[in-house]
Amino acid sequence: MARIAVGGFHHETNCFVEPKTDFAYFAAHRDRPPLVRGPDVIEWLTNTSFALSGFFSDMGGGHEYVPLIWTSGGAGGMVTRDAFERIAGEMVGMLSQQMPVDAIYLDLHGAGVSEDFEDPEGELLRRVRAAVGATVPIVISLDYHANVTQQMVELTDGLVGYWTYPHVDRVETGQRAARVMKMILEHGQPKGRALRRIPFLIPLNSQCTMVNPSKGIIEKSAQLERGDQVLNVSYLAGFPPADLEECGPGVIVHAYTQAKADELADELAREIVANEGNFAAPLLEPDEAVQEAMRIAQKASRPVVIADTQDNPGAGGTGDTTGMLAALVRNNAQGAVLGIFYDAEAAAAAHKAGEGAEIAIALGGKFGPEGSPPYKATFKVVKLGDGKMRTTGPSVGGRNIDLGPMALLQIGGVRVVVSSKRMQAHDQAPFRHLGVEPKDQKILVLKSTVHFRADFEPIAEQVLVAVAPGGHIVDPTKYDYKRLRKGVRLFPLGPEFSD
Repeated sequence: MARIAVGGFHHETNCFVEPKTDFAYFAAHRDRPPLVRGPDVIEWLTNTSFALSGFFSDMGGGHEYVPLIWTSGGAGGMVTRDAFERIAGEMVGMLSQQMPVDAIYLDLHGAGVSEDFEDPEGELLRRVRAAVGATVPIVISLDYHANVTQQMVELTDGLVGYWTYPHVDRVETGQRAARVMKMILEHGQPKGRALRRIPFLIPLNSQCTMVNPSKGIIEKSAQLERGDQVLNVSYLAGFPPADLEECGPGVIVHAYTQAKADELADELAREIVANEGNFAAPLLEPDEAVQEAMRIAQKASRPVVIADTQDNPGAGGTGDTTGMLAALVRNNAQGAVLGIFYDAEAAAAAHKAGEGAEIAIALGGKFGPEGSPPYKATFKVVKLGDGKMRTTGPSVGGRNIDLGPMALLQIGGVRVVVSSKRMQAHDQAPFRHLGVEPKDQKILVLKSTVHFRADFEPIAEQVLVAVAPGGHIVDPTKYDYKRLRKGVRLFPLGPEFSD
């Protein structure tokens, strides 16, 4: 029986958007649990769609768990100094008070950036390692979009990452972390650690593991991970909007010998580099996407899905840009639904007016980048909701979420699902919450990049990807990097970063 400390700290940082992510945002209950401490960690994270749940289920009841702190700030602007220090300080402080422990498992993200640290997860691990010493095993799980640093690899004894994008294997990732932890508790800490950094960035649209080359790369990493000398062979595709020297895809191996770690890391890295030219995703301008969707919808029996990829809250988008709404109305689209649109003021106005009323408002455009002004028009209030529901889809199902007051607004043949808190459109529950059955629509415009595919692609006639203004810029050459290492290609077969 081992005494295992557990906790979590998630943030996917887009360094090129505002506002910064503060402590209050981490603490709030939105489309994920609020910040929880001590026994509440076990209560909130058991039997849900997070890696920590899978870790609990597979480690079993034969161990004593020491819950620390768990929080997720989702994706957004840089983490404030105050937020990082309060969360990291409390986690390490709680750990110090609970010593001794036999092992540590942390459910992290891996693409965070704070005001003080390019690599806040690495800094957190440095503090944890300093508190417990070199002989206490540390195992972590990371998101598929992690920008893994040398510091993360050196300070851990096992590092497992999601194998899917859309992320439908969070729980399974925690189960893999439990397998690694069991190996370490039985056989000791590994001596071999290897990190191979891939020499090009991969835009998020090209990282989907439902298709090749990413699908084949993940399958190969799973094959290489087998064997009693290997703890993990992790391919993590990186998060391009994070401005740090070590941004980008990486291969990470922990094994019981350095030779085995190097061998497997080199083999998988060669596979990725050989596929550089195969990473691609066709993109359409807003009017092109709407017009093509309308053409397909004329003969389709299922909805045509358009991804509003650059306003994806899951990649730091504000969720309130109006480019796709304007294109839908401009082209007189019928039977179209857009969501999830973030505008607490509009939701409040709708609730004040009541169902059936008409309200003249300036919708959205409050936080988005230039080129996406508020959409000023008169909307009909079709349906109201309190925003409290349980998600149902394969990516984020099983969560009790609170999006605040919600409203379904209509203008012409277009309806808009409006929430008071940001959420990426990767689950059908918020649409049904307002009486919209997604499979019955002609056109669905979703503020998401790839995650929507898990719940919406099975009901779609076809999927299109549109590039309207938003905070998640698809083309990394347009980011004003300051810290990225020289020589890395800014997209597959693209130009090298020079300064």
